[in-house]
Amino acid sequence: MSTEINKIKPEDEVLSLGKNLTFGLQHVLTMYGGLIAAPLVVGTAIGLNTAEIALLITASILVGGLATLLQTLGVKWFGAKLPIVQGTSFAAVASMIAIGTTGGNIQTIFGAAIVSSIFGLLIAPFFSKIVRFFPPIVTGSIITIIGISLLPVAIRWIMGGNPKAPSWGSLENIGIAAFTLTILLLVSRFGTATMARLAVLIAIIVGAIFTIFLGVADFSKVTQGELFALPHLFAFGLPTFEMSAILTMCIVSIVILTETTASLLAIGEIVDTKMDSPRLANGLRADMLSSAIAPLFGSFMQCAFVQNVGLVAISGVKSRFVVATGGAILVVLGLLPIFGRIVAAIPMPVLGGAGIVLFGSVAASGIRTLSKVDYQIQSNLIIVAVSICAGLIPLISPEFFNAFPKVLQTLFHSGITTTCITAVMLNIFFNHLSFGKSSVKAPVKTVQTVTH
Repeated sequence: MSTEINKIKPEDEVLSLGKNLTFGLQHVLTMYGGLIAAPLVVGTAIGLNTAEIALLITASILVGGLATLLQTLGVKWFGAKLPIVQGTSFAAVASMIAIGTTGGNIQTIFGAAIVSSIFGLLIAPFFSKIVRFFPPIVTGSIITIIGISLLPVAIRWIMGGNPKAPSWGSLENIGIAAFTLTILLLVSRFGTATMARLAVLIAIIVGAIFTIFLGVADFSKVTQGELFALPHLFAFGLPTFEMSAILTMCIVSIVILTETTASLLAIGEIVDTKMDSPRLANGLRADMLSSAIAPLFGSFMQCAFVQNVGLVAISGVKSRFVVATGGAILVVLGLLPIFGRIVAAIPMPVLGGAGIVLFGSVAASGIRTLSKVDYQIQSNLIIVAVSICAGLIPLISPEFFNAFPKVLQTLFHSGITTTCITAVMLNIFFNHLSFGKSSVKAPVKTVQTVTH
């Protein structure tokens, strides 16, 4: 019996119903802010009314849950069967706003998303063949920049979430985030092993209660609206198809495939399980299939949520069934909007306080992966240095690529994509091309001797 237990892979561990629900809810709370951000931003930018934006948000919650179930439980050819949370991709936001404000509308966006997702589905097997070009020096650089690129999100949450709000950046908001972070640290330090795994959830709940006493949290609108709502197919009308919009979103599909590849490799590293080409292909196909179906329900393209990759690392709970439970909770929230409104009422600074640890842990996981690299080989130092610096460019200066062709602007708007492309190309240049290979060693030992 003991031998059989030892053979169970970490991602296939089955926990009790109570633990599945508790840890699954923690995943939902972690990604909920990011999940509703994309439909909220796009809907507002293209001029949808409040009811239509609410419909977009509800659809995003429901589709995110269904996509997560597909990714974690899997069927033949679809799903990596890893603890990966799926949700509305923020990588497509800029392109969708551009489509919706330059002659197109929401139907044009949905039509382009459907076609580009099918395109992504067709090329997914190609992406699965590039695993050999993702050694620790590449994956470590990508995972590190994923964590770094998420930190501005946490900072914006801490400041209040909305730059136009009067309380933006107030000491009260920062104090709430600091309180939440302190609770998380105290529970992690002094709590039991189970409590430590639930530190993020406990901190968010305590932080939310704290904001109620402060009079900051507003739950008055929770009871407004429908209690139960079935999904609406083509609620915004039938999709329309315009070539320019489709081409733009096809580029976005490549970006999403790149980011999902990085997330799948990251979760494989954290879970310590083999991420081979067929498994990666299954994960990418699930991602693109979900993206193709999402517009039918009134949602946008899907991708793996990297903040939940950080939660897996922090909590140490690697079971895919926990994340599947989180997906089921999202489906319920999508059908019962009142629960979604409860979660949405949690003030952003509370989520921001927890986000510091969550997103920082992703960067720490990348650093841990990079520790496997031999830095006495000078080219390895160069690959890591240039890749991470390249990924920081769109974070530090978003307008850096404004003079580039529109296609490249879309491709490089994400620090994750920029790092991924740079790291892969430099790794091929230094380590896969047969001509002019260099074995120059960096003077690491000499430096260590002098320092000592």
